[in-house]
Amino acid sequence: MENKSLIDKFIKYLMIERNYSENTILSYQKQILKFALYYKKDISTAKTDDLKTYLRTNNKISNKTIAHKISSLKTFYNYLLKEEIIINNPASYLIRPKNTLKLPDVLNLEEINLLLDININTPYNARDKAILELLYSTGIRITELINLEFANIDFDLCIIRVMGKGRKERIIPLGDYVIDALNNYINNYRASINKKNNNYIFINKSGNKISRQFIFKMIKKECLKKGIKKNVSPHTLRHTFATHLLKNGADLRIIQELLGHENLSTTQIYTHISKEKLQSEYNNIHPRN
Repeated sequence: MENKSLIDKFIKYLMIERNYSENTILSYQKQILKFALYYKKDISTAKTDDLKTYLRTNNKISNKTIAHKISSLKTFYNYLLKEEIIINNPASYLIRPKNTLKLPDVLNLEEINLLLDININTPYNARDKAILELLYSTGIRITELINLEFANIDFDLCIIRVMGKGRKERIIPLGDYVIDALNNYINNYRASINKKNNNYIFINKSGNKISRQFIFKMIKKECLKKGIKKNVSPHTLRHTFATHLLKNGADLRIIQELLGHENLSTTQIYTHISKEKLQSEYNNIHPRN
């Protein structure tokens, strides 16, 4: 069977049977296409040594990237094994490298208050304020935010419903600040920019759904204005949300549920952040340091 056909069937399998998110499917597809381009032959005939040689072709990539390549190959060849296209999985002998724990940037309370302090005199100020409040108050992913529609928000119950990875729905409570920001944007400003009768909550000047790229740029712009030197992205606000909850006594499993992490081990990175912060504060404060 030709490579294109194999890969197309693999993608359908990820979509229909595994119910993977669009981003995950695209990243797996990209990795398998790269290997097919390198191998040049029928990829169902590849041996473990072929895969190892391929993984060694670029020694400048990070352990995280290598681990993702291996994960993609393992999933692909497991699929071929399941479909009885091959009788042995050549990727089963590949070992993922250990990732060095890279702690994400987190904003402190002063920086968060600075970032969220936006003077509202245009519909776009009101929209940006609501976006930032929502990212920090709920910890939702940027993809979840841009896909929010009115049906996802219940102002009476003060909750939002988001569709996370693996198309799993979760419910997140809303606090007073974010409710006020959303109400102000939706009730007082949004209609003036909703040129296309769009049902998405956050829209751009053309009346279309707002893009990921815009939110990244908007956050960078606000940080520059406020003199915040850290490398801040939507994901930084997600990390900050979780870290501040943990610091204030939230149970790790509650944070796991709010973030939509499948495994608790993913959420446990925030305990590392808190321990590092504790060590840093101890070193700064204790007279013997």
